[in-house]
Amino acid sequence: MEKRRLGRGLDALLGEPADGVAVAERPASVNELAVDQIENNPHQPRKAFDSDELASLRDSVRNHGILQPLVVRQTPGGYQLIAGERRLRAARDAGLGSVPVHVVDFNDQQVLEAALTENIQRSDLNPIEKAHGFKEYLDRFSMSHEQLAQRIGLARTTITNLVNLLELAPEVQEGVRLGQISEAHAKIIKGIKSKDKQISLFKQIVAMGLSVKATETLVRAQKDPTGAAAAEEGQNGTGEKPSEEKTAHVRGLEDELRKHLAAHVEIRLKAKDKGQLMIRFDSNDEFERILEKLRK
Repeated sequence: MEKRRLGRGLDALLGEPADGVAVAERPASVNELAVDQIENNPHQPRKAFDSDELASLRDSVRNHGILQPLVVRQTPGGYQLIAGERRLRAARDAGLGSVPVHVVDFNDQQVLEAALTENIQRSDLNPIEKAHGFKEYLDRFSMSHEQLAQRIGLARTTITNLVNLLELAPEVQEGVRLGQISEAHAKIIKGIKSKDKQISLFKQIVAMGLSVKATETLVRAQKDPTGAAAAEEGQNGTGEKPSEEKTAHVRGLEDELRKHLAAHVEIRLKAKDKGQLMIRFDSNDEFERILEKLRK
């Protein structure tokens, strides 16, 4: 039998509303199950649940009950949750003895697909949890990124980019999970091979509150410490030829300033006691950020 594609079909199964919102009519196959008969889904990608949201949902459930059925499948020992973990948690916290459920006949692969689809398309799963969920699915069922993309209705590049985040240093992954840096920041950090340097850049982004653009500039400057701007211009922009190769001391000062300002910095020496300190910016926002740093 051909497996159903859940990317679009799960909404039809669960109904359009979000957790805790009433639906006009329940499906005819809805049953009531005791809460203690339902075991949690071991393949649930979401590991962290917002306590305030759960408390709000619990209060709603206490006043109005569960208005949108949970989705479960039967197991030898009872029933296993497929979709609706927030509602189940809220029902337990509210002290409900039973909940409405829709029982489906799903295999292990479909259960994991349903869990991924519900969380990714309905609940803003954080990027690292998404990545782990995708990785578990790909490894368990020996599928390609393209095949998973077709199954759950996402672009293949979305899945690949997320799974690749698991190549980051664990400390950086934790920073993404906690929202200390964005997924866009993480993608830039991933371009650095050294795990130690990844961690160092991550700490710098957090400490300095660097934007994605500023992070890109910093990484570009670190990869081009000799000053790509001068090479592009051919000369210094003053009609004068650049001085002889910089000393280690001057290069060290440039690196120190680049890290402090998170910008491309170049010291151009013209004579023994003459030169220019060049700071490059690529937007008005970046200029304002650099100016603020210089004023401190």
